[in-house]
Amino acid sequence: MLVLKVGDTRMNKVPHHLAIIMDGNRRWARQRGLVAVRGHRQGADTLKDIAREANNQNIRWLTAFAFSFENWSRPKPEIEGLMRLLRGFLENDIGELNDQNVKLRVIGNRERFGEKLVSLIDWTECSTSGNTGLNLTLALDYGGRQEIAAAVRMLASEVRSGILSVDDIREDVIKSRMTSAALPEIDLLIRTGGEQRVSNFMLWDISYAELYFSPVLWPDFGKDDLGAALDDFASRDRRFGGDTVESLGDRLTSIAEKRRSS
Repeated sequence: MLVLKVGDTRMNKVPHHLAIIMDGNRRWARQRGLVAVRGHRQGADTLKDIAREANNQNIRWLTAFAFSFENWSRPKPEIEGLMRLLRGFLENDIGELNDQNVKLRVIGNRERFGEKLVSLIDWTECSTSGNTGLNLTLALDYGGRQEIAAAVRMLASEVRSGILSVDDIREDVIKSRMTSAALPEIDLLIRTGGEQRVSNFMLWDISYAELYFSPVLWPDFGKDDLGAALDDFASRDRRFGGDTVESLGDRLTSIAEKRRSS
């Protein structure tokens, strides 16, 4: 791992918003002759460890792809096991979330999770809403295309009813209708497990994200692996499509100023 010295400007160059596609749970279990749910259970423990480390690294936002829109096609026993893991996390880890000052959010479509699980999600979000540390977001029954399509349908309905005009629809208005409306743009997207694709994850918010692909299966992904990804991120010059290096904050300020003057 790269060791940064005091005074090195990269010490402060951590992603404001880190997102992770946690890939490799099932392969990890298969390699050990275990059922898939055992891999998911180990992956859940890994997420807790990485969330703690992200908090220690002063990363403000961490979003994890926990269950995709497409995952419903997996075998029923695996889905049931995943739902049990989710319920266990929400029921048993609320104390630690509050102790660590972590605010939990869930994005995605909740309709297929059942009334009891949705109530548990709502309760956990409410219980951690006052926390001011790490913003931990779980993407559940989530798909990037589906999120954008739902936002477009909502805006079309508002235009039809006269709430909005077509000229009112800007990028920030579209974003405000998304289930991920509260989340800032993603700075770094990590995918574990060796695959190199984004798999319909946060398509709007990864527009200018740095991508990092790790060969490590998610259950084996540790602090050193996260450190390697953060070191790689710190070494990159982020130009956001321009000719000069510009911070995300400066870019957003510039966009706001242009809108005010137009």
